[in-house]
Amino acid sequence: MPEIIFAGPEGRLEGRYQKGKGENAPIALILHPHPQFGGTMNNKVCYEMYHMFARRGFGVMRFNFRGVGKSQGEYDQGQGELSDAATALDYLQSMNPNAPFVWVAGLSFGSWIGMQLLMRRPEIVGFLSASAAANIYDFTFLAPCPSSGLVIHGSEDRICPAAETQDMVEKTRTQKGRKVEFAEIPGGDHFLENQLDAFMETAEGYLDYRLNQADPTGEYFEV
Repeated sequence: MPEIIFAGPEGRLEGRYQKGKGENAPIALILHPHPQFGGTMNNKVCYEMYHMFARRGFGVMRFNFRGVGKSQGEYDQGQGELSDAATALDYLQSMNPNAPFVWVAGLSFGSWIGMQLLMRRPEIVGFLSASAAANIYDFTFLAPCPSSGLVIHGSEDRICPAAETQDMVEKTRTQKGRKVEFAEIPGGDHFLENQLDAFMETAEGYLDYRLNQADPTGEYFEV
C-alpha cells in the first residue's frame, strides 16, 4: 500500500495505491467524505472499499482532496475537488494503460463527486455510492446516468433521510442497458461506520454480482 504523491490542479495530491493483478487489471478510484468535516482518504469506509477492490485484483487508489493531509490547495466547493478526482483518475490510468474498465466509489461528499465524474468519463462502468445526501447535493446532472451502480444508505442517517436518497434513485433516468439500484442498511448512520460489516457485505455482494456477469463493460441489465 505505497504512498504516492502526484501533481494535481492546484499542487501535489497525496494518495495510496495498490497495483492490480496482471497486466490487464481493471482499476478503481475511492473518494472520501467532505474535506471540511473531517473527511480523509483514511476514513474507515473508504479504507475498507479500497481493500475490497484490491482483493479482487483491481489496481486501486484512494487520495486526499486538496487541502487535506499532504494534499496542497484549498477547499473549492466541489468544483476543484471534481478536478482533483479527474486528475487522480488520469494518474491511475497512466499507471494502468491496459485497464479494460473503471469503477468509482465514494462516501457522502465523495459519492457526489464520483457520480459527477462518471458523467464525464465513459470508461467508468460501475459505481458504489454511499450516503449520497440527496437533500444537500444536487444529483439532477444524472440525466441520464451512463453507468450501472448501487446507492447505499443507512436507515438512521440524521443528515439525510434514506427516503430522500431512495426517491432520487427512483427518479434517475438511465441509459439503455443500465440500472441504478438502492440498498438500505438497517441501523446505519450517515457515515456507516456503526454498521461497517453490513455495509461491506452489501457492497461486496453487489460488486461480485457485477464482476460475475458475462460482459464486464457494463451491459448487464435488460431495459
